[in-house]
Amino acid sequence: MTNNASIKIIDVSDAVARRVIASQHDRLFSEALGDGYAAGSIIGRGDVLDIAIWEAPPAALFGAAGGDARLVSSSSTARGTTLPEQMVSSEGRINIPFVGSVVAAGRTASQIEREIANRLSGKAHLPQVVVRMVRNASSNVTVVGDVTSSARVPVTAKGERLLDVLAAVGGVRQPIGKMTIQITRGQQIASMPLGSVIRDPRQNIRLQPDDVVTALFQPFSFTALGATGRNEELAFEGTGVTLVQALGRVAGIQDQRADVKGVFLFRFEDPAALDPAMREGAQLTPDGKVAVIYRVNLKDPATFFVAQSFPIHDKDVIYVSNAPLADIQKFVSVISSTVFPIATLSTAVP
Repeated sequence: MTNNASIKIIDVSDAVARRVIASQHDRLFSEALGDGYAAGSIIGRGDVLDIAIWEAPPAALFGAAGGDARLVSSSSTARGTTLPEQMVSSEGRINIPFVGSVVAAGRTASQIEREIANRLSGKAHLPQVVVRMVRNASSNVTVVGDVTSSARVPVTAKGERLLDVLAAVGGVRQPIGKMTIQITRGQQIASMPLGSVIRDPRQNIRLQPDDVVTALFQPFSFTALGATGRNEELAFEGTGVTLVQALGRVAGIQDQRADVKGVFLFRFEDPAALDPAMREGAQLTPDGKVAVIYRVNLKDPATFFVAQSFPIHDKDVIYVSNAPLADIQKFVSVISSTVFPIATLSTAVP
């Protein structure tokens, strides 16, 4: 049903719980980001390259000893030279003697080798070129959060995967079951529990340059209010908790105060979790959610079975109302604390 504020009030049942569970679909890394490619084979700006050029005899361009061409022509062995290390410029280029400016950024070493060799054709005798990356400055992944040591980790032609990079920084500092891994790639953000990544090898995806991996310890939370053992906000892990587990973490409900028929869960719900009839005409929040109050009757034993699977979401609020008798007792307590001191004072004064 709906009240004047267009807030949906839903009694929790097995059918309701099944719809909520079915609407949950965490985006897997393999679906949201894909497996990727071995990014370390691509050269980028700031990378430092080692370039060696060889000529077959008689070497004419790079093989001359002291500029004496006669020594070159009489040699029966290939001659080569190693150029000074080249840093790829901010324009993505390197400069090679007798070749000129060569585009390096965004290409593989073999592609650069072929271009240099082609441009030396006619100048050098059967030139052979070897390009090797000495220092990797562009293909790095940033790892931060609850890890042993935050760092920038190079990704190579091997194609480092998520667990490889986490191991390279010493792993996470908290139990695996309580950790959530978030990967930020450009404008895309995807999160998964670390335990799920370990259990499913498909989620151990290859990381790409400039990815940011954040290890989060219990990143979600819910708030408990009313006649519970503790009124506070509690963090929980990415694997999630159920309604029963959440009540257990706040020391349950207070037997002397709580109305077991009045346990409420306040949530901004995904419309897909609602009954189609209730979904029609529902007032949406700016982010496309529906304000919902789930009402739980713990006096019905069947509800305990439903509550064991009913999931708690981030920023949920659990409120346990007072029983009518508890409200009367509170009123009597307030009156007693006001009247009795006056009566005691009047008997003490002669």
